[in-house]
Amino acid sequence: MKLVTGEPTVSVGGKVILLNLAEKPVRIFDQFLEHLQSAVVADADITDVDKAILIERFDDYPDTDALFDQVKRTWPSAYDVRQEERLRGVSHYMSPKVWIGRIGLTMYHSGSVPLNVGLHKDHPFCPVPGFREVHTQVVGFGKMQQCREKDPSTLYLEEPMAPGTTHRPMYDAEGNYPWHQFETITPSIFMAVEMLPEGAQPPA
Repeated sequence: MKLVTGEPTVSVGGKVILLNLAEKPVRIFDQFLEHLQSAVVADADITDVDKAILIERFDDYPDTDALFDQVKRTWPSAYDVRQEERLRGVSHYMSPKVWIGRIGLTMYHSGSVPLNVGLHKDHPFCPVPGFREVHTQVVGFGKMQQCREKDPSTLYLEEPMAPGTTHRPMYDAEGNYPWHQFETITPSIFMAVEMLPEGAQPPA
């Protein structure tokens, strides 16, 4: 995973996941990726790259079970790190968070089907008003779900998540979220992209 900024052209060999973080569109031949849109790009020149994340070698793992076993031995559980009750006993692991300015990047491994990570609308680990977050699927398949209430039976919007997919932003102009959760279709790895508002600083 690497951040690319201010590059008129980036040449990609093989497959990468490209997530555009800039307001300005990124161009791949005659196609465009808008702000917080992503795609799998293969053997192509990417132009007008103002700020983007590239995830290389995301499909270079012929044995995903072995990959997931290694991840579980390396990353702590999300509950151990975040101490949120909804994460207790859930097969959910997280990498160390990397901050690039006011953008935080974390990889998560969701190891069970179903995951049952729990519907939530608040993000207590980042209580700053105006907090924004999206998720990009890296390995495996999942779905991002939005509900009217804290009850999965009130589901009103579900977005399938395959490698290279970023769900549409679900926060409003004030940074308020509906009840939402990530749910697994298969064991998965996804990237959380956390964006702090102007004036906020990453936690020490």
